[in-house]
Parts: sequence; structure tokens; C-alpha cells
Amino acid sequence: MAKKNSKTPPKPKFNSYWIYGGIALFFLGLNFLSSGDDTADGQQINISTFERYLNNGDVSNVTVINKSLAQVTLTEQAFNNPTHKLAQKKNLLGQLNIKGPHYQFEVGNLELFQKKLEAAEQNNIQFVYDFKTIEDRWLGVLLNFLPLILIIGVWIFLMRRMSGGGAGGAGGQIFNIGKSKAKLFDEKTDIKVTFKDVAGLEGAKEEVQEIVDFLKNPEKYTVLGGKIPKGALLVGLPGTGKTLLAKAVAGEAKVPFFSLSGSDFVEMFVGVGASRVRDLFKQAKDKSPAIIFIDEIDAIGRARGKNNMTGSNDERENTLNQLLTEMDGFGTNTNVIVMAATNRADVLDKALMRAGRFDRQIYVDLPDIRERKEIFEVHLKPIKTQRGLDMDFLSKQTPGFSGADIANVCNEAALIAARNNKKSVGKQDFLDAVDRIVGGLEKKNKIITTEEKKTIAFHEAGHATVSWMLEHAAPLVKVTIVPRGKSLGAAWYLPEERQIVRPEQMLDEMCAALGGRAAEKVIFDKISTGALSDLEKVTKQARAMVTIYGLNDKIGNLTYYDSSGENSYGFTKPYSESTAQTIDDEISNIIEKEYKRALNILKKNSDKLTILAEYLLEKEVIFNDDLERIFGKRPFDEKEKTDEADNAPNAEKEVKKEVKSK
Repeated sequence: MAKKNSKTPPKPKFNSYWIYGGIALFFLGLNFLSSGDDTADGQQINISTFERYLNNGDVSNVTVINKSLAQVTLTEQAFNNPTHKLAQKKNLLGQLNIKGPHYQFEVGNLELFQKKLEAAEQNNIQFVYDFKTIEDRWLGVLLNFLPLILIIGVWIFLMRRMSGGGAGGAGGQIFNIGKSKAKLFDEKTDIKVTFKDVAGLEGAKEEVQEIVDFLKNPEKYTVLGGKIPKGALLVGLPGTGKTLLAKAVAGEAKVPFFSLSGSDFVEMFVGVGASRVRDLFKQAKDKSPAIIFIDEIDAIGRARGKNNMTGSNDERENTLNQLLTEMDGFGTNTNVIVMAATNRADVLDKALMRAGRFDRQIYVDLPDIRERKEIFEVHLKPIKTQRGLDMDFLSKQTPGFSGADIANVCNEAALIAARNNKKSVGKQDFLDAVDRIVGGLEKKNKIITTEEKKTIAFHEAGHATVSWMLEHAAPLVKVTIVPRGKSLGAAWYLPEERQIVRPEQMLDEMCAALGGRAAEKVIFDKISTGALSDLEKVTKQARAMVTIYGLNDKIGNLTYYDSSGENSYGFTKPYSESTAQTIDDEISNIIEKEYKRALNILKKNSDKLTILAEYLLEKEVIFNDDLERIFGKRPFDEKEKTDEADNAPNAEKEVKKEVKSK
């Protein structure tokens, strides 16, 4: 026997639109009620038919309503006549409408109609006629109150829009403007993200996991005298996974999780932001232990200005002051932790960053090669890939990519494979996706003259040649003269992931970047505007060497970089005019020296440069193997392999010595 469903159906939620529907039905009912017996409908006829009935003596009463509509009532004898069968209608009770009116018609010219009635009376036709004016009292009342109703309706509409709009939810109603807009997640909601779904970020996950563990088992820490941390600030570049980490906390914590954005506190009304902060912390305290997550906290947490100006900035500062008070005001026994995320930690107020408010600052960096492999493994789970797809290769091809960029690469690769009617996503699809994201969309139909195409080919071949001949330049992956995005050609490199950079490495990269313009000078004895992005890159690197990293002998071990961001310098510089002239001279000297170096390399290898450029013109895209076929293997790569081989026996001997000593 089947069990009865014990679950009761959910009660329908109250909706404000029910009120509007009820008002509309009320006025509609009034309209029906206002149409009484005096204005009851009759069979529609024309005026000539009426004259015939009148002359036959069938009419007992004629009533003209509002000078336009005539209602006709028949005599009892005429009513029972089969001629007037259409007028014999029954009411709701099934009885014949003997009293009438039985017919109605439009009068037309009232004066002419009245003369016809008077003429019928003079012909001794027995009937009664009358003129009535019927007013709709309810309509008059409605018209009198209509302006007031419109004003109230417009006021309600504006208040709902200004308070966040939409029915339902805190902050959405007229009297809930100061209520928190935080979305509450708890263990009953369908949050599926856990720490297993967050690849990489091992250090950040460990810090956050400890907070979650504290909320689940606080006695483990308080028994030793420890106190619950009040806040944790996630700082990192866009796309590194700060919000994803917070979602994982919501999925793992199994405690109420209040999530909102910093902009949700901002409102056009004075005092609303501070009121929402108070309401948010009140809700969190009532449901403690709980976590509050504020995304993009820099919207309200910017450093407060020293000038005492009023306006929107003053309102934002009031919101920040209330947040500072709430974070430092509640006791440690409330078990409420505030988490926040931002990529602009440099602009946050110092009072917000101090210990006791945000006790921990968790830095979420760009993933390294090992973490990128883990991120690829997570995002490739729902994608149908070819067998034997090399994750290590994909992670090496995406240096400097954030977690969001890798997710975009996986999605773009799936779209490219589907566009080409493939049944699975392969290695080439991922390479095309990386090219699409980094370089932009291919524009094969872009109109380029033969001379321009030749210049672009030698320009890109110059980059490839110089980088191949320099030890510290990044290894080349491929060169293309197919326009992508704003660029007419591109050379793709696979930079080594370094934690520190030495001067010779920076100089080799600058020389390789100037190889394009140098190739134009060597081959055509002319230069063009095609080296704009190269010059911009080189100038920034040279300026950084001189003014930031202290890698110039004349300037010395000085830096004019301010990591705190407090000194924006304005119209002044932190050095004298003579030092500024020296800086400009040194930047120019570094760039010109590397340009001459690139010229010398290309002059020595001009024949191979020409072969490479002509092959590039033919194929449009060439790869690392093509360069190795033309130039031979790089001597630096062979040297590295030789050093590794030489070091291996020595390491083996050291191990044997250590074993013997033991």
C-alpha cells in the first residue's frame, strides 16, 4: 500500500500585486452594479422599425436616456405577439422580461425625434414618453479621487525603485530601505562549491580552512586561550579566485553565510549605508556562529579624506565608520567572522586594515605551473577531451594566466572544437584558444598591401632571430603574420617563470623586443610605426631598471617607487631636475645600446633572416621547429643540458660519500 504524501503543499506567498488586482476587481464590480434596471439592455433596432411599431400601437412607453438612447417598452398584448419574439428574453431566474424595456436604439437628432413623438400623439396613438438623465455616481467619485490616487501610485513606484526595486527581499519594500541586502546561505541551500573545487591556492585554502574549522570546533582553539579572528581580507589580482574561495567557505562552513557586495551599502538616501551595516551585523549575531562576506570592499573601504566636505563621499565615510565600529564593537564570544575581498588593497583605509578588525590578510597570487595544471584538471572535467591530452603542456603554454583565464581557455577551446564539428577537444583547439584570448580574433580578410606584408614578415622574423641568438630571451613558440585584434603580426614566446630578474635577463628581453625595428632598418634601411608596442614595452622596462629596481650605475641603489601608494607626488617629483635629466639620459642610453646590439646580431645573420622572412611570407605561421631547421639548435640549450649531465655524477658521488659516512 502506497504511503500518503505527508508533505503539505506550500502556502502561496503574499504578493503586493494581489492588492492591485483586488482594487481593479472592486471598481469593475461597481461598474456592473451601477448599471441597474433603468439602463437594462433591450433588443437593438433602428428608428424606422420603431416608427412601424409605434404606428401599429405596439408601444406603451418610450424613455430617452441622456438625450441619445431611446428605450422602448411594448404593450402586454404586443409582447405576446409572435412578431416580437426576439424581445421575449428571459432573466436569470428563467422568467420573461414583461416589464421591459424590450427594444433600444440611437435617437440621432433629438429635436426631430421629439417632433415624431408629438405627431404620433396627435394621431391618437396611446403611449407615454419621457426624458431622463442618468448619472454614474461611482464614476464621479472615482474621477474626484483620481488625482490623489495617481499621486500615491507614483510615490509608491518611486520609493520602490529608489529602495532597490523588486518585491520581496530585505531592502525591496518601502519601509525596508535601511535593511541589509545580504543574501543568506546556510546548510539547507544548494551551494555545491567546496575546497575540492578550488585548485591551487594551497596557502590561502589553509588559512581559510582554519577559520572554518574554528567555527565548527571552537573549543579546540579556545581551550588554549586563543580568540576567534574577527576578519580575513582576501587580496589578489582579478580572476585569481577570491570570490570562489569565499563560495567554498560557504559550502564547507555549514553555518549561516551572509554574502553581499560593497556597493550594496551605497544608497542615495543619507544614513542608509550605516543603517544597512547595523542591520547586517544584527542578523549575523542573531544567527551566530556566522560568516559575513563583503565582495569588493573597496567600494566603501577607501581611505577617508582629510577635507571635511559633504555629499556622497561623506555618506560613504559614514558607512565606513559604522563598519569599523561594528567590527571592533562585538565581543569575541559572538562567533561572527567578517571576510572581504578586494584587488585594491592599496586604497583601503588604515583603520580597516589594523589588527582587531581584519586580523589576517590572505594574498591570492597568480597560479604557478603546478597550480595551473590542477586548475586545468578541475575545468576540464565537464569537457569531452581527446585521450592523452597533456596537462603539463597546457600549463606551460599559459604563463601568467589566472584561474578565470584558464576557465576561459577551456570554454573557448570547446567552442572552437564545436565550430569545427569535432567530437572531442584536442591539443590544437587549446592552442587556438590561447591565441584567441591573448592576441584577439584572427582577421584573415584584412586588406594589407604586398609591401606592408613583406615589412611585417621581416619585422616578426627580426624578433624571432634576435631572441633565438640571445641566452636569456624567452624561448619562441611560433611567429605569425596573420592579423589578430589590433596587431598586424605577433611572435609568441614561452617566458621562464622567475621569482627574481637579473639585469642581463632584462637587457636580453629588451634587445629581442627591438629586433623588429632593427630588422626593418637592416633590410629596407627604413623604419615604420609598426614597432609602437615594442617601444612602449622597452621604455617601461628601461625606466623600471633606472627608477624602481636600482639597476643603473649612475643613479645607484635608489628607488622612487612607493608601494604604499600614499605619495602620489602630484605635480612634483621626488628628485631634482638634474636627476631627472640623468634618468632620461640613462633610459635613452640603455635603449639605444640594445638597439645597436640587435642591429649587429641581424647584420651577422642577415641571410638566415631573409630565409626565415620568406618562409614566413609563404606559410604565414611558423613554429619553433622551423627556426631550429634554419638556425640550428640554440647553443644555450645544449649548454644547460651539458651542465645538468655534469652535475648528475657529482651528485651521485656526494650521495655515496654521505652513505659511507653513516
